[in-house]
Amino acid sequence: MKIHLDTGDSRYRIRAYSPGEILIGEALYRRSLILLPDQILPDWEPADFSALTESQLTALADLAPEVILLGTGRQLRFLPHTWLAGLQERGIGAECMDTAAACRTYNLLMSEGRRVAAALLLADPPQAR
Repeated sequence: MKIHLDTGDSRYRIRAYSPGEILIGEALYRRSLILLPDQILPDWEPADFSALTESQLTALADLAPEVILLGTGRQLRFLPHTWLAGLQERGIGAECMDTAAACRTYNLLMSEGRRVAAALLLADPPQAR
């Protein structure tokens, strides 16, 4: 699914997303990552939502975003309220959404000149047997 036309500026824009992979510029990523308008932090440690820790989330605050978008995989999942409290105390908004929605929202906020950080989980948790 194509998401946004690349305008040629120096900011990182998501060109396409499908479950398990994301195209940013000409690079294809298949592991979780953090994306800001001016940098990509590939191979973010949590592979899926079940592996995410509070410290991984709060470490994103050191990147000084206005808002953090957490793409939780194919399915929308919510973080514990206590995890979000530390971000709110630092004046950073946080939104959880499925990864496809996070990709679309990132492009929109970034194109408005916002300092947005997208923490995108590309794998879904293993199914319980």
